[in-house]
Amino acid sequence: MTSAGRWAPASRGIAAALAAAMLFGAGTPLAKLLLAHASPWLLAALLYLGSGTGLWLFRLLRGKPRVTLPRGQARWLAAAVVAGGVCGPVLLMQGLALTTASTSSLLLNAEGVLTALIAWIVFRENVDKRIAAGMLAIVAGGLVLAWPSELAWSGDWRGPALIVAACLAWAIDNNLTRKVSLADASWVAMVKGLCAGATNLALALLTGAQWPSWHVVLGAGLVGFASYGVSLTLFVVALRELGTARTGAYFSVAPFFGAVLAIALLGDAVTTPLVAAFVLMAVGVALHLAERHAHAHSHSPMEHTHAHVHGASDPHHDHAHESFVAPGTRHSHPHQHEPLVHTHAHFPDAHHRHEH
Repeated sequence: MTSAGRWAPASRGIAAALAAAMLFGAGTPLAKLLLAHASPWLLAALLYLGSGTGLWLFRLLRGKPRVTLPRGQARWLAAAVVAGGVCGPVLLMQGLALTTASTSSLLLNAEGVLTALIAWIVFRENVDKRIAAGMLAIVAGGLVLAWPSELAWSGDWRGPALIVAACLAWAIDNNLTRKVSLADASWVAMVKGLCAGATNLALALLTGAQWPSWHVVLGAGLVGFASYGVSLTLFVVALRELGTARTGAYFSVAPFFGAVLAIALLGDAVTTPLVAAFVLMAVGVALHLAERHAHAHSHSPMEHTHAHVHGASDPHHDHAHESFVAPGTRHSHPHQHEPLVHTHAHFPDAHHRHEH
């Protein structure tokens, strides 16, 4: 297998993870502006409804086919919706109401750390020294930005605590979503948005939340579509290609994007900590990009459905078709994997979840 062929899926996953981080990071300061016109619970509902509705329209216009999850996967998606769709956004909006936009953006750094820890400890995903060092560099960048200038000014830790709790909810969500990451990514994100948004909307209205003006609803819908819908779709693609911990690590640069936008929107000055954080996060991402994990490993027989291509660059999909499929054509259908033992560079993606 050529190096270029092997790293094509990885490059796609890395680009998806970084784009997801940029969109999600931008959502925090924008949501802070919207909180002046809507209650935290209702805003969380509107953001996710915007996400789900936008993706539903996208799938309708693109003529996307109906998706059916394989047996046993529905429970993983349901649990992910509760953790990351219902609990996570409400906790974030409650914390954001008590905390500055820039601080909130930076505290979201905890999501990537908690995602990786759960993946490594609970789901036994592989980690090596380079990946761990890269994660530490990214986290250090977030700490440089957030401590002590932003967090030390207030004795009220309820806001930061709620934001970290939201990060934990999303970390659990990320690891559960990996279980369904082979399904259509936009469909997974759409289901999360519609289910979580509808649930939080009902709860917000039952607790007395007042409906905001139409331009606030529209603004929340647009922010939700980009920062939660499109972002989550890209995140699922990255999970499929990179595994949970590495996706979480790349996604950890989201606070930097959020902090930069918060400075642009709120007029804060560019500071030395911001520049230092950029350098640290860049070092962390570079360490991840430089990863080369290769060893002899075996693949057990399995059957599943996902988008894939055929060709010399991917020996995992060497199966027959009823009709001709040109090499390099991306397509999706149920297919079987025969037992295979080989050596090549790989990530803990959907086909490489073996023990080390």
